[in-house]
Amino acid sequence: MDGIEQLNDVQQEAVQHTEGPVLIFAGAGSGKTRVLTSRIAYLIAEKNVPPFNILGVTFTNKAASEMQERIAAMSGPAAEDLHMGTFHSICAQLLRREGHHLGFNRYFGIYDVDDQVQVIKKLMEQYHVSTDMHNPKTIQGTISNAKNAMISAREYEKKANNIYEENVATIYTAYQKELRKNNAMDFDDLLLKPLKLFEKEPSVLQKYRKRYRYILVDEYQDTNKAQFEFIKQLGWEHKNICVVGDDDQSIYRWRGADVRNILEFEDTFPDCRIFILEQNYRSTQSILSAATAVVKNNDFRAEKDLWSAGDKGEKIGLIEAYYEREEAKRVLDQIQKEVFSNKRTFNDFVILYRTNAQSRALEDILRQHGIKYVLVGGTKFYSRKEIKDALAYIRVLVNPDDSVAMRRILNVPTRGIGATTEERIENYAFDQGITFW
Repeated sequence: MDGIEQLNDVQQEAVQHTEGPVLIFAGAGSGKTRVLTSRIAYLIAEKNVPPFNILGVTFTNKAASEMQERIAAMSGPAAEDLHMGTFHSICAQLLRREGHHLGFNRYFGIYDVDDQVQVIKKLMEQYHVSTDMHNPKTIQGTISNAKNAMISAREYEKKANNIYEENVATIYTAYQKELRKNNAMDFDDLLLKPLKLFEKEPSVLQKYRKRYRYILVDEYQDTNKAQFEFIKQLGWEHKNICVVGDDDQSIYRWRGADVRNILEFEDTFPDCRIFILEQNYRSTQSILSAATAVVKNNDFRAEKDLWSAGDKGEKIGLIEAYYEREEAKRVLDQIQKEVFSNKRTFNDFVILYRTNAQSRALEDILRQHGIKYVLVGGTKFYSRKEIKDALAYIRVLVNPDDSVAMRRILNVPTRGIGATTEERIENYAFDQGITFW
């Protein structure tokens, strides 16, 4: 296959070892995406595997799209039959086709966090759970964490041992009933329902096992329990599962990711081959040595030592500041020094910060000195009010049972339907056990 000779020895080996379970520890900047795309192209070109029988799972839709483009450039039009996407998009497509086995029609709604909070807020009113005592967003997060750990409403209720958990258990149970009534799922359900489907309908599981003979998973260090089970179920018979990730880059524990999925992969698949990509193509050795010095202190990690064949590079500068405004001033001083002493422009600089709250001190100091800047971020396109309103109309058209979408557009544009009318309809629907529609 053209291009494979450009890979280093370890990368080539990882690409060509196609049968059986494979674990690839890919350090930052070590050519992970190149290895994944080359591996898929190799399966198609050299192993004559039909793209239809390959499943590629990525962390974002953007990554899936970019990888598919790269594979198409290497493999031609045949790559169009390749199924590649995120866990959520792959599971959503599966449920659109097979959800009827669980009592859902193919037009089920998918609730984002805002939708979930709205449902929970309504249920808290109906079940007299104080929103002053418990924040609806906090309860939504608790339910989401329970789902990520594959704890059902019934199991959560059994384990509840304080007032908060008892209230969550009440809302969790009612919330699941409300989703069912609205022919809707939340993002966590998209991962859980396929597992329930596989258990209930073994023939469906067998159908997808037969189709997906080769499974490749990117960013495996950020998978949760349900995602691990999904991949395990699909690939258990043929075991042609290749997972790629870096335990040192696991940052999503707060939303259910379990780094043990990658660290204990070989416990689940004892005969797996392990490849470690350590040559970095992105950074200087100074950067890599500093990064390694930090992460080597982690308690649980696979041993790896990134290195670069390039220059050692400049030493890293370190600024210690006691207050955020002092920190912002020191950062600006460094930038101005480079601009005036080394003839750089402000366009050459980017300031990275950890949380949105940290931007204020930096913005203040830049404004005070009359320095123009661009703040990257803000409200996402699909989170804008007018976009969510338009999508709510479409959701009601295809799924009239979706009460969250229905309530959103009830008075948009204004048509004289007030909160009191909406509340009466909501209460009547609740008492009668029917939908808002």
